[in-house]
Amino acid sequence: MPIKLDPENNEISALFGLAKLDGRHVLEVGCGDGRLTWRYADRGGHVVAIDPFEESIIQARNALPQNLKERVEFHHAAFSDFAASRPASTFDTVILSWSLC
Repeated sequence: MPIKLDPENNEISALFGLAKLDGRHVLEVGCGDGRLTWRYADRGGHVVAIDPFEESIIQARNALPQNLKERVEFHHAAFSDFAASRPASTFDTVILSWSLC
């Protein structure tokens, strides 16, 4: 039997209560396989999700719902490398769910 994470949707409810996502440019640090990404991505204007583990990014890209393909980018990158390659103030909201940086 597969394990369903957060069947009561407490995690996503808390996120929606704490973060402004509607129409925003969102950075998700430590996105893993994208399990949280597609639960909020339809609210964001554009989502860039990064993770240092290539296998996780491959899984996330493969599982990305068709309706989110224009709104979500997945990048295989450590935060420090990604941040060094971007101009300051590129994102409106940053999500670090289950991540240690």
